[in-house]
Amino acid sequence: MEITIKIPSKVFNKVYLPYLDNLNRYLIFYGGAGSGKSYFVVERYIKKILQQKMMNLLVVRATGKSNRDSTFALFKQVINKWKLSKYFKINESDLRIKSLLNGNEIIFSGLDDVEKLKSVTFSKGELTDIWIEEASEILESDFNQLDVRLRGKGTKKQIVLSFNPIDINHWLKKRFFDILRDNVTICHTTYKDNEFLDEDYKKLLESYKDTDEYYYNVYCLGQWGVLGKTVFDARQVSKRLSEITKPLKIGYFEYKYDDTKPIGKKISNIRWINDKNGYIEIYEVPNIYQYCIGGDTAGEGSDWFTGHVLNAKTGKQVARLRHQMDEDLYVRQMYCLGYYYSSNNKGKTKPALICIESNFSSYPNKELARIGYPNLYVREKEDRFTGIMDKSYGFKTTSITRPVIIAELVKIVRENVELINDKLTLEEMLTFVRNEKGRPEAQEGAHDDLVMGLAIAYYARNQVIYYEEPITIQQVFNFSFEKQNNLDYGEEIQVI
Repeated sequence: MEITIKIPSKVFNKVYLPYLDNLNRYLIFYGGAGSGKSYFVVERYIKKILQQKMMNLLVVRATGKSNRDSTFALFKQVINKWKLSKYFKINESDLRIKSLLNGNEIIFSGLDDVEKLKSVTFSKGELTDIWIEEASEILESDFNQLDVRLRGKGTKKQIVLSFNPIDINHWLKKRFFDILRDNVTICHTTYKDNEFLDEDYKKLLESYKDTDEYYYNVYCLGQWGVLGKTVFDARQVSKRLSEITKPLKIGYFEYKYDDTKPIGKKISNIRWINDKNGYIEIYEVPNIYQYCIGGDTAGEGSDWFTGHVLNAKTGKQVARLRHQMDEDLYVRQMYCLGYYYSSNNKGKTKPALICIESNFSSYPNKELARIGYPNLYVREKEDRFTGIMDKSYGFKTTSITRPVIIAELVKIVRENVELINDKLTLEEMLTFVRNEKGRPEAQEGAHDDLVMGLAIAYYARNQVIYYEEPITIQQVFNFSFEKQNNLDYGEEIQVI
């Protein structure tokens, strides 16, 4: 006998409907408290278990006990609410739920009992799905074990992760957010997306704004949490993060490179390539303005090459580059970026001013000069013996210049944070703290490449030479003489 079970779409929060049938390997639901993400995950799995011929789900949390009180209880709640109890066998002692219609099963387990996890078997078929609830509580090594476990060619496999973003330095952010991948789908929600949330709970979350900044950012706004005192105004940065919109374009530049060509013509046929996995984000296309670019080079380890394009007059961030690549390829992308943001004056094209940090490596600045980039930042330093001013390309970070550029960026964030459009840069600011000696630097495990690159860009604005704008005065005065009349204007004043 065929049984038809109808589940109306109105039982789901509308924001989650696009993810009902998502098949990506990794499906991530994160954000604030009260967003209904865990409830939706349960609803979604009950629908899939009833709908698919073969599907077996493993639900894990850091500990087995936490599973019983949360995910297991939530499954029972939804099954009862949907009046589907007669179609499921619920085993309270073993924490198992089995569909009586097709034999599909759900097993609940904790990562505190690895041996038990290894012995998990299903009465019909193989493991097809894993849900990691409160994924921020588990270690990356635990995730790797689960990821390896979910294999096989018979069916489409998927891991769902749900969590609150408690720490901006968490391995989850570095693995799934800092680098975009085609097999990852991410859904961010807050309490505002939950149509079924009561007003009292909303008020509770909003009250954290005045009592606990960390709780407000993480559990109300659903933003990555910051532990410790940040150099930049965390409230301003968090506010800006909540306003950030998607970039106009994402991609990179293609070009033709020929080293046999003369200086200034070695790179030609520059064209922009749209690519959602690209490493350059465009927030505003080139206009009539003049632009400058600040960059920070990758040091040892896992640092990034970065570049920030600013409207030199307004200070608005209009583009950002961030990638791990060879130095020569970084130079060529910066070259293309500079020409992309060229200005034009009386028919003459002038590319953006480029200023790249030269502490770790002087190669990028020297290579830009060698291939003929015509607008490089020049720093001056007086020779101690001759008194002659020595000129060099690029920015040199010293004990004197570093506090200056950071202080200027701190001021911009405090007073004009709306000028900054890059999400990753703002998030990096939240991990930029003062160490025990009071020196501002990135937290252990975090990066400062974007922050330093942006600080250099703002510093380089001072060397942009603006075109002279002609001043025109228009005749705006129009005098008309009144005819004399015999009206009485008052008593005549006689000067003696």
